[in-house]
Amino acid sequence: MLKQNLQMRLGQKLAPQQIQLMKLIQLHTLEFEEELERELEENPALEKVQEDNKEEEYSSLDEKFEEEGNESIDTDFDVNEYIFDDEPAYKSSANNYSADDEEFDNQSLLTEGQSLYDYLLEQIYLAKVDDDDLKIAEYIIGNLDNDGYLRREVKQLVDDLAFSQGMITTTEKVTEILENYVQKLDPPGVGARGLQECLLLQIEKKVSADKAVSLAGNILRNQFDALTNKHYNKIIQKYDIEEEDLKDALEVISKLSPKVGGNFDTQTITINNEIIPDFLITIKDNGAKGVDVIPSLNSKNAPSLRVSDEYKDILTTYSHDKKSAEHKQAALFIKQKLDAAKWYIDAINQRQNTLLQTISAIVQLQKEYFITADDKSLKPMILKDVADITGFDISTISRVVKSKYADTPNGIVYLKSLFSDSLTNDDGEEVSTKEIKTHLMDIIDSENKRKPHTDDALVGLLKEKGYNIARRTIAKYREQLNIPVARLRKEL
Repeated sequence: MLKQNLQMRLGQKLAPQQIQLMKLIQLHTLEFEEELERELEENPALEKVQEDNKEEEYSSLDEKFEEEGNESIDTDFDVNEYIFDDEPAYKSSANNYSADDEEFDNQSLLTEGQSLYDYLLEQIYLAKVDDDDLKIAEYIIGNLDNDGYLRREVKQLVDDLAFSQGMITTTEKVTEILENYVQKLDPPGVGARGLQECLLLQIEKKVSADKAVSLAGNILRNQFDALTNKHYNKIIQKYDIEEEDLKDALEVISKLSPKVGGNFDTQTITINNEIIPDFLITIKDNGAKGVDVIPSLNSKNAPSLRVSDEYKDILTTYSHDKKSAEHKQAALFIKQKLDAAKWYIDAINQRQNTLLQTISAIVQLQKEYFITADDKSLKPMILKDVADITGFDISTISRVVKSKYADTPNGIVYLKSLFSDSLTNDDGEEVSTKEIKTHLMDIIDSENKRKPHTDDALVGLLKEKGYNIARRTIAKYREQLNIPVARLRKEL
C-alpha cells in the first residue's frame, strides 16, 4: 500500500564556483599555471590577454549573467544579453603582482634524467649472464627501492618468480645472483639488504692498503652496533688503537653513502629544485616614518583573461537569424561556455583576493620577522589569528598557506613555517615555540661534542633563558628538529 510522508531536512550544498574556488586556492603557482592552461584548452570562450594588449580595464556583465546554479539551459534567451559593446568585453586582470615578472621564468623548466632502474638494466645486459639468470637479475632490479635497497625477503622473490613468471628457483639461486651480479653493479652499495651491507659493499670497492680503510671495513663488519650507538671507547678497547686511528676510520665511513640511489631520477621527469614563490615581500624604508613591509602576488597568480572575440562574432551572427536551428544550437553551446568562463574568472578573482588578504594579514602579524629575518622575532601565530583578521574560514587559510612560499629580501620562506603555538615565559610574555626551538638549536650547536647536553641539562639551560619547559617537551622539540639524543650526538 502506497504511503506518503513529509520530511524536513537541513543541509548545506556548495555551489560549483565555491568548489572550484577551494580547489584553486590550495594550488601553488606552478600547479595553478597548469590548471589555467588546462581550462583554456577545454573552454574556447576563454583567452589570455596578450602582453602587448594588457590594459587596466574592467567591465561588468548583465545581471542575468550573474545567475548561478541553474540546473538546465533555457533555449529561449535573448542573445543580445551576451553581446558587449565595450572592449575588452569580458576580462579579468589584477595589479597586485610583482613588476619583476621574468625573475622566476627559468625555474619551472622540466628536466629529464635516467632512473636507477634503467641504469642498472643497461649494465646487466652488458654482463655475461645466462638467460634464466638474467630474468632473475632483472626481477631483483625491479624490486629495488629508490635508494637502491632490496627491502623484500629473498623468499618472497622466489615465490613471486614462481607465480608471476613461471620460474621455479631457490632462495640460494636468487641470493647467488643478487650477490654475484646485482651487487657488483655500479653504484657501489646497490642491492644491499640493509645499511650495514650497503656500507660494506662500498668499502670493499675501495682497494687500498690504507690503515684507515682497513679499520673502517673491520668496524663495519664486526662492530656495527657499537658504531651506530657511538660506543667509541668499546671500539678503541676492542682493536687496541689510538683515538686518532678511530677518527681516521670514522672519516672514511662518513664519506660512504647510505642512499646510493639518491643521485638518480626516481620518476624520469623531475622539476628543478628551485622554488617558484607565490608571493613577493618587499621592504620600504620611509626614514623617520619607519619601515613598510609590502606584500604582493607573483604575477603568474594574476592572469588577465577575457572572452574570445570569435565567440562574440558568432553570437552577433545568431542575433540576426533567430530561426536557424544550427545557430540556436551553437548559441546554446556558447552560453554554456560563457557561464563556465564567468564562474572560472570569478573564482580566479576571488583566489587573488583571498591570497592577497591572507599574505597581508600574515605580514601584519609578523612584520618584525620580515624586517629582521630572525626566527627569534617570530610571534606566536595560528590559523585562527589570520582568519580573525581576514574574515575567512580557518580551512580557507589552511588551503592558502599549504605549499605556498614567499620571496623575501632575506630569502624564500615557507609560509607554514611561520605558524607556531605559544608558551608563556617567566616574564608572563607569550613567545613562539619556534623561538624556543631556535634557542634549543643554538645551545646544541655550541655544546661540547665530546660531552653533549642531555635533555635534563637542556631543561636547565633553557630555564636560565626564561623558558620553563618540561623535559618531555624538550624531547618532543628535539625530535621535531631531527636532533638525536645526547649519546648519538657524541663525537671524538
